[in-house]
Amino acid sequence: MKKFMVLLIGVIFVALITASVQFAYADHTEPGIGIFKDATNVELIETTDTEYQVYLQIQVRNGNGQLISITESTMTGAYIPHELIDRVFDTLMGQKKIVVIDNIKYEKVQYMFTPTLVQRTIGYYPIFSELTVELEVEEDVYTKMNEEKKNYSIWKIHYCAEFDGHGYRCVPIFQALMPTLTLEPSDTLTQQWTILRELR
Repeated sequence: MKKFMVLLIGVIFVALITASVQFAYADHTEPGIGIFKDATNVELIETTDTEYQVYLQIQVRNGNGQLISITESTMTGAYIPHELIDRVFDTLMGQKKIVVIDNIKYEKVQYMFTPTLVQRTIGYYPIFSELTVELEVEEDVYTKMNEEKKNYSIWKIHYCAEFDGHGYRCVPIFQALMPTLTLEPSDTLTQQWTILRELR
């Protein structure tokens, strides 16, 4: 499985680097304004006492479509404190509603996503990708994926683009920590993200 992961990520990386894409500013050399805190890691902050609140509910169904569980995030979420987040919230996450919680007005969006088995295996959950990425899996590797149970606890929404000085990357713009879920390969899950942004 590890060989598959390395091979798949390597193939995706090479294919994406060779393509011509638009650059996004992500300079990690100037603190507080970039997406990256260093050459490889993104700048994530917890949502406690920030303008954003991130919640996640996951519905799991077995291969027959029967409901197995509904799990909700129990901890605060996290996000990248960058103008990119506002653009994603405003343009990619769907219709906004105004809600009031504890006398504070928020814009609220709900985003639903059902990842494939391959996406779950490599942890790839894109809301946006500048390039079309098709994940192809060799038959023997796919067979292995269908035989193994896997545990999941950190869920992310990725934004995939060319970032100046970092190449083509998929960065986790929002993420939530969940109680660990053990999934059978035939299980399907639906993520329902609820994201609130304090009304400015």
